[in-house]
Amino acid sequence: MNSLDRITANDARSPDARVHEKAALVRLGLLGAAVVALTLATPFAFWAGGDDAYMGFAVATGLAALSATYVAEGTKTANALWLIVAIAVLVRIILLFIDPLLSTDVYRYIWDGKVQAAGINPYLYVPMDDALAPLRDTAIYPHINRANYAVTIYPPVAQMFFFAVTRVGENVVTMKLALLACEAVTATLIVLLLRRLGRPATRVVAYLWHPLPIWEIANNGHVDALMIALMMLGIWLALIGRPLRGALSVALGTLVKPFAALALPAIWRPWDWKLPLAVLAAAALCYVPYLSAGWGVFGFLTGYLRDEGLDTGANIWPLAVWRAIAGIWPGDLAAYVVIAALIIAALSLRAAFRQPRSIETSLADINRLLLAALLLLSPNYPWYFLVVTPFVALVGGAPLWAVTIGAVVLQEEATWDFYVPLLIRKSALYAVFFLAWAFVAWRASRARPSPHVSDDERSDAR
Repeated sequence: MNSLDRITANDARSPDARVHEKAALVRLGLLGAAVVALTLATPFAFWAGGDDAYMGFAVATGLAALSATYVAEGTKTANALWLIVAIAVLVRIILLFIDPLLSTDVYRYIWDGKVQAAGINPYLYVPMDDALAPLRDTAIYPHINRANYAVTIYPPVAQMFFFAVTRVGENVVTMKLALLACEAVTATLIVLLLRRLGRPATRVVAYLWHPLPIWEIANNGHVDALMIALMMLGIWLALIGRPLRGALSVALGTLVKPFAALALPAIWRPWDWKLPLAVLAAAALCYVPYLSAGWGVFGFLTGYLRDEGLDTGANIWPLAVWRAIAGIWPGDLAAYVVIAALIIAALSLRAAFRQPRSIETSLADINRLLLAALLLLSPNYPWYFLVVTPFVALVGGAPLWAVTIGAVVLQEEATWDFYVPLLIRKSALYAVFFLAWAFVAWRASRARPSPHVSDDERSDAR
């Protein structure tokens, strides 16, 4: 068919197509308006009703984003993308200037940047130490969590980022703007990957309107945005044929938060030792500026595990369920750690040795590894689940939507509202995840042709 024939064919079906696209765009606009309205209302709901009210509004936002993902596929890509981006920018501008509601971590980031600017290793002193007294102010210091007993927990690439950003401005808005810039990189890479997959670029709405990035980056300002941007950049580079550069980018992301390392098995080519050696060398070089702290360069890691009840297994959901059924057994935590490590190792080997590889299978393998790690570790806070939100757009599926929307129930910072114990909230989260997974498996089994049905019977059924 020549170009004139294509134009004629398009004109012949354009009236119905235009009506369909216009209706879909209107529905998308209404869902976008709902996302904006819910975002505007959520701070007031939180101030009036605490975390429980926040959770309700955030879940509603997630359902709107889920609906928008399906609606957006029926729209004309260019028009829908403009609308999707406009709504995403609007809600982030709204939250940029609202003080963090649900976390004070961003104040520690700014403090660490100030400490480095003063020529002091951030791994050496807790904020309350007299050596840092000249740096204390009324805007940042009073909001730092664990100020009296914890040095920083953040790895060296995060520290370099904190230092660079605070040289522009030592305030919350500047830090959040830098993290939103990281998020823009992630969104761009999602669109590029969607195009590589041959899927509508409008699926990026699943990420841009999702309540986790909206609240945990634009409002709470979590450094996970930097980790995810570096991880996604690494994945993109690897999938376009530059695996060594991709692995180095993922390694840098790992030195922001360790979850990014789970992308490496899908990047590594079996028996290629240059890649792991390059990753280790890059990691070692990043630690060099901070080695004056000695072993303290690993920060508050062990203390954090203790504070969060992870060192005893008390807040690790699968182990807690086992203990509720069978009681506490001697060595059960060690056994659990071994089993969890074996599961991650098996999934990593599967990703590394998969043949043939494709962009789709590599993304699915990374998503599977990240979900397994989140389930096995069962973190106590919703922002840990940010790492899988790009895959809501790229991979999709009911289990992923369930766990990322449901993660908001882990938020419990207010002290005046009705409190639901953490393990009950985790049980609700993972129950929904497993139900969604079982539903998908059931549907897949029903769609699979029975080996006992003949071709003639299948033809008759059709």
